[in-house]
Amino acid sequence: MGGKKIIYHCYGGAHSSVTAAAIHLGVLDPAKVPEKDELLALSLFDRQTRDGHGRLHFFGFDEWGNQVFSVGCRNMGMVLERVLQETAALLGFGDELLFVDTLHCVSLKMRIGGYISRHLELVGCGRPLVVQGTREVYPRLVQLVRQVKAQVAP
Repeated sequence: MGGKKIIYHCYGGAHSSVTAAAIHLGVLDPAKVPEKDELLALSLFDRQTRDGHGRLHFFGFDEWGNQVFSVGCRNMGMVLERVLQETAALLGFGDELLFVDTLHCVSLKMRIGGYISRHLELVGCGRPLVVQGTREVYPRLVQLVRQVKAQVAP
């Protein structure tokens, strides 16, 4: 059994990090782009609120026993990583944390759709854009998760 805590993070914690966590755990099939309903079935997909930013959301254990989380950290991703890594190192378990930034996989369509849906709370207008954008970048997220899994595999 592994002992890593894998933390996928992005700006709002509502789209790319949630999708990556679902791919990692096999909830979404990496071999096919998910349909709209599959994305919307994910517990936090396009549902995260500002109150949820900075909170770690546990998604489950992978096949090696690693814990998989997501978090929205706004523009503080690198700062959050550094603070948590240094705190973990001080407490003696720094090598157990693996932070994975999913923001570089996000498209302009996802950013605009996410802003409209989550920030402006116009879900009916923003959600279709963010779903379409997520489906378009899905292969990038799959590739990122494959890299992470190769890194944590025993």
